[in-house]
Formats: sequence, structure tokens, C-alpha cells
Amino acid sequence: MATTSFFSSFLLLLLLHLAAAVHGIGINYGTLGDNLPPPATVANFLKTRTTIDRVKIYDVNPQILQAFANTGIPVTVTAPNGDIAVLKQIDSARQWVVTHIKPFHPQTKIKYILVGSELLHWGDADMIRGLVPAMRTLHSALLAEGITDIKVTTAHSLGIMRSSIPPSAGRFRPGFAKRVLGPMLKFLKETRAPFMVNPYPYFGYNGKNVNFLLFRPNRGLYDRNTKLSYTNQFDALMDAVHSAMKDLGYGDVDIAIGETGWPSVCDGWDACSGNNAQTFNAQLVKHLASGKGTPLMPNRTFETYIFALFNENQKPGPIAERNWGLFQPDFTPVYDCGVMRNGQNIAPVNPGPAPSTKPGPAPSTKPGPAPAPGGGKWCVPKADANDAALQANINYVCSQGIDCKPIQPGGVCYAPNNVKALATYAMNAYYQANGRHDFNCDFSNTGVITTTNPSHDNCKI
Repeated sequence: MATTSFFSSFLLLLLLHLAAAVHGIGINYGTLGDNLPPPATVANFLKTRTTIDRVKIYDVNPQILQAFANTGIPVTVTAPNGDIAVLKQIDSARQWVVTHIKPFHPQTKIKYILVGSELLHWGDADMIRGLVPAMRTLHSALLAEGITDIKVTTAHSLGIMRSSIPPSAGRFRPGFAKRVLGPMLKFLKETRAPFMVNPYPYFGYNGKNVNFLLFRPNRGLYDRNTKLSYTNQFDALMDAVHSAMKDLGYGDVDIAIGETGWPSVCDGWDACSGNNAQTFNAQLVKHLASGKGTPLMPNRTFETYIFALFNENQKPGPIAERNWGLFQPDFTPVYDCGVMRNGQNIAPVNPGPAPSTKPGPAPSTKPGPAPAPGGGKWCVPKADANDAALQANINYVCSQGIDCKPIQPGGVCYAPNNVKALATYAMNAYYQANGRHDFNCDFSNTGVITTTNPSHDNCKI
């Protein structure tokens, strides 16, 4: 009897392990296009023709939530950054739940509510201070409305990291670590919700590390502290985040990947190609399906959402921004990354330019004029950005260790009563200091890349 009981228990544990390890892949469903199919058609396509088994959206779009009702496909929704102030108050948080969640729950299987998106990267000081209180209050509001099966979290860019090499030395930025991320991780542990990050190996491309980024054979990365070797950037980034969490005492909190992916078309940067996008996403899907985890987190599985479902023709910025999709709006696969059932209707890959062996500049975030000689690029405010948003950008930049003396009284770029001029210096200084990546000139959609040097007089920007 004891032997039979032991065998039964072992078999049950094995089945539970396999159930946890074997699952499909999630997808980010963006809607910035004027040629996208109706949400109900999208839901049916995902359910019947792909192995994509979960969806994340960037709002609480009622048409999308209704379309996924009774499909069994879990949906993650996002409360916009601007709702932070509302969600800090229990009465208004309950009203938010009544308005945006209860009409669709439980017919639509809402799995997570993200409070903001990459808010620590782009939010102002008030938003950042209010983030964890808003998460706690929203959780309480859900319970007060009788909803116990929706978890609350938020998604982070890797701008929260102070260091990530080697992975064992991964640490969060000091300003965020104990004041925001420590309390957040405590809440996530209490509620058994995941810490969600958006790792993009693509943004680390330098022309020499392409194989490491794309899961191809390479020399690898050796971590002398742990004596562990890394064969791909994805694992290295995940373990860096894990190390930072462990440093705060929360290494046991689950990690989920809110976004990762690779664009198939670019405007001149050799990182982009159909082949690279296909290789990254196909190898990522295969790697996740193996269930082997990472060197520091062996045998752990990570709920993952690829960015993105469709090529969206109305996304602002460079060509790359409109070409992250796995599918065209007519559901034609852009390339095969292993998410179609039975290999249905796989479109040929547009190979794009052959990868260069030399480092290339990061892609622009603005279409238009050809780059200036020498590839000069600067981050400047958008024409319609208001002074309040630009002042928030200045405050953020100057709190991040950027030298703001030139825009202080007496500085060569000081311009009294001209917030836009001050913000031009600050935003560009941040962009240049952080590697000239696309995401470092977003500033909550108030920044844009230009190839025209904004320097003037003695102010060199």
C-alpha cells in the first residue's frame, strides 16, 4: 500500500510538472492600425489556428474583452498610467472595477490587471510614488467586488536595472530598489502575482553579438561569481533580474515576461531582418517550451508575451515600430516562429539585408529625412508636448545622475521661461548617456528623434 501511495504521489507530481512546463505562448495585441480585423475574428483565429494561448492588451478595450468571452483564452488588461491617481482611492478603485472589469468577468477570463506600463521608466514622481499604493488598493477593490481570481501587477522596462553584467551582479537602480521595488515585491509575494519585465535582447545589438542575441552557437558569457556559462542574452537578462530580486530578499517571486520580440523590417539598421526576427522568436518559443529555465533558475517556466500580434500601420516612429508583428492584418504569418497549428499557411520570410559584422547605430524613432552625415541623432520634445510634461521630463532626467548644470542659472544652455529649450537639453542628454536606444527617447510619448542638431549659440546639445 505504501509503495502504491508513493507511486501515485510521484505520478501526480510529474503530471503537475508537465502541465506547468508545457503550454503555448502569449501575445501582445496592439490596435494602432486602420486595417486590423475585428476583435471577434482575432479571438477565433488565435483559438483555432495558433498555439497562442493568452493575450495582453494595453487598455481595457470593451470590444476586445467581449470578443474573448467564453474562449478560454486568458486576457491581461492594462490600467493606463494616468489612472494611478484614481486607483489609489478605494472608492474610485471600486468604481473602476465596476466599470471596466465586472461587465466582462468571469465570461472573459481576465488573468492580470497591469497598473500602468513601464511606469518607473517614464512616469513622473507622483505616479511612481503612487504605483504600489494603487496596486494594493486595486487588489482590495477587486476583493471588495467579489473578484478573487484576477491578480494585480505591472510591467517594467529593464531601465529599472543599475547593472546586469555579469548576471549574478544584477541590481536594481538604488532610487527604485527599496522605495518602490521592495514594497512592490512584498505585495506580489503576498498575492502570489508575478514580477513582470520586458527584456529585449534586440536593443543590446552591437553587430558583434548577434549570435548571442539570437540563440545561435556562440562563445557565450561566463559568470565568474557563479561559475555558470550563458549561451544567450535572454537567459542572462532574466538571471540579472532574478539576482536583483534576490538581493532584496524576493528571489522566490515568479517572473513573467510582458514583452519581448524582434522587428522584421527596419529603416537602415542591420539588426532588423525577417531572418533575425524569425530566428529570435522561433528559438525563444523553443527555449521556453523546453522548460529548462536559466542557469540561476533551472527548470523554471516563464509566462511570456511576444511583441506583437500584428504589424500596426499607424504606430508612430520608424519603420521598425510598424513591423514587430508575427502576422499581417489579413492573418498571413510574416514568418514561421512555431505558433501555427500544424504549420498552416506559412509565408516566406523576407530575408532583408545580410547582417553586418560592424556595430550599427540604433534605429531612429522618427521617419523622414535621411540621417545627417556621420549618423547624428538627437532626442527632442515633440511639437505638441506641453510644459508640464516637459518639466516632468527635466525633473526625471536630473534625478538620474545626468549633469544638468548647463540648464541651471548661469549655465550655457540656461533659458529662463523656456521649458522646451531646457527639456531639449535634458532629454537628449539622457538619450545620449543611455546608449541612444529608441526607448530612451519616448518620455511617455513626448520625445522624438531628429537628425537635425538642436545646438545653438554656445549651447552644444
